[in-house]
Amino acid sequence: MIYSFKGHIPVIHESSFVHPFAAVTGNVIIGKDCYVGPGAAIRGDWGEIILEDGVNVQENCTIHMFPGKSIRLQEGAHVGHGAIIHGANLGRNCLIGMNSVIMDGSSVGAECVVGAMSFIKAETQVPERSLIVGNPAKVVKQVTDEMIAWKTAGTKLYQQLPADCHESLRAVEPLREIPANRPVQEDFYKTLNEFKKTES
Repeated sequence: MIYSFKGHIPVIHESSFVHPFAAVTGNVIIGKDCYVGPGAAIRGDWGEIILEDGVNVQENCTIHMFPGKSIRLQEGAHVGHGAIIHGANLGRNCLIGMNSVIMDGSSVGAECVVGAMSFIKAETQVPERSLIVGNPAKVVKQVTDEMIAWKTAGTKLYQQLPADCHESLRAVEPLREIPANRPVQEDFYKTLNEFKKTES
């Protein structure tokens, strides 16, 4: 669902995928290879929202701001299921954990990891490569090279997902029985602990 608002029409690169059950409104610019999942709302009705290349905004996320503001999710930013970004900027290749809330005027630095269900207060400036958790969120340590490698691998899956969706996602009627030749899905991603074992 793509909506114009007061003369602003969203700009979405053809390589990106916005699910039909997502809503993108007004002054929104979405770069290459971005994924926007079902239930996500990206509301550029009061200000400008820019998603740089390779950003993913997963299911049921909300991105909005106060009037007259402009926010940017830099290249490779990864916004987990149910997160809310309200008037905040996200740095390159950062990870926002599921159901986190990032408030107005905040800035999450490049390659930061924000733990699931964290609350980042308004005007918080999070330094690059910080692991930040809690309510209110606090920096608990620096992100390791290993953590960033794992995060980057996960984001690459989401950067491939738009092409996969364009190629194979179709509305269908459900089957009523499990077919004998039901395809088996490939196991192609590891948890952080599994990733650490393969890297050591």
